[in-house]
Amino acid sequence: MTGDITDEVDATVQAAATEIIGWGETAERLARDPVNQPRIDDWLEAMDFPEASRQRFAAGEAPPSMAQVWTMYGLGGRAPERDPLHAMMNILTDLGLTGVLGTNCEQTYERYLTVGEQVRVTTALESVVGPKRTGMGEGYFVTSRSTWYVDTLTPEGVASEKVASMHFRVLKFIPAVRREEAAS
Repeated sequence: MTGDITDEVDATVQAAATEIIGWGETAERLARDPVNQPRIDDWLEAMDFPEASRQRFAAGEAPPSMAQVWTMYGLGGRAPERDPLHAMMNILTDLGLTGVLGTNCEQTYERYLTVGEQVRVTTALESVVGPKRTGMGEGYFVTSRSTWYVDTLTPEGVASEKVASMHFRVLKFIPAVRREEAAS
């Protein structure tokens, strides 16, 4: 293998990725609060939504792009031990891939959330691709999928409804600057 990542490091990365992908959807996390109008109003203001949009979402529905907001960790929050994305990122960091760059995020919305609903999220590691040499350095593209659900009571019991999902891809790499410093 050429570059900074040795065959031994790559084998470690691939083995860890296979194991973590095998966890499937894990790290289930319940939102701290139900969907609520004050947070919707704050979001609309922070994102500088036009007045027409503010009126649209004043009636108890949340903008779809808020799906992730309900389940964020908050200040001082910590990812669970078996959070697939954080586990993979920690392994790569421990192997010397200390740079991180968000490359893309694709979100899908099934429906609007409404005030009073309690959202939960799960996370799965979908892929770890590499090593790849980029202008930033050599590393791996790590893709995770988060899925948001709302549980509702039905005559048959509790039904879990998928309301949104997000594919999040980052490049975790050995910074090119570090490589150049090591050569001098």
